[in-house]
Amino acid sequence: MIRRRTALSVSAVALLAAAPALTACGSAAHPGAAAVVGKDRITVTQLQSQVSDVRDAQRSSPQGQQLMANSARLGQDTLIRLIQYRIVERAGKDNGIEVTRRELQEQRTAVERANGGATAVRGRFLTLGIAPDQIDQALTMDLTRAKLDAKFGTARTNEILMRTSEAMRVDVNPRYGVWDAKRGTAQPLQEPWLHVTQTALDSRGSAPAPEAR
Repeated sequence: MIRRRTALSVSAVALLAAAPALTACGSAAHPGAAAVVGKDRITVTQLQSQVSDVRDAQRSSPQGQQLMANSARLGQDTLIRLIQYRIVERAGKDNGIEVTRRELQEQRTAVERANGGATAVRGRFLTLGIAPDQIDQALTMDLTRAKLDAKFGTARTNEILMRTSEAMRVDVNPRYGVWDAKRGTAQPLQEPWLHVTQTALDSRGSAPAPEAR
């Protein structure tokens, strides 16, 4: 039986160093790509679309100005999240892990019930750079990671994710950094492989302090 986490969760993102705004140029090997994960290209256009969805939602929020000010690295964070999603999805498939639509619906209901309702949950995810239409994907990855942990334990799951990342040969556009398979993010960084999703708010509903660097 998997212990469901009902506290609001989002992708664990190790922030890149300050980087210039997104442009349409890709790496020399993969023009137009923000990253290549296995055979899957994440194009700059796709990345920009995700970022635009978040920005549009932030502008519509009563806290829009603050949200936008606090997400200056949204492009880099979003790209890392998209890469991590693909790695966790592959690790799940390789190890017989599946998240059903019913499980996802139950998890979202539980998260909303535990965090003040659907509107509150949308707002809290938005503070972490995830637009309303991206929440289900974040929760799916949370459930996949939870099932991997339940099956193998946290330490073993971290090893699986690292090996999966290495096998998929993640190639990040140098504009966004260099992928580190052991740590599950792009360089430069200090954090180790984090849970792809983790509790994002403490009991007071505020973002937790980052790990010491």
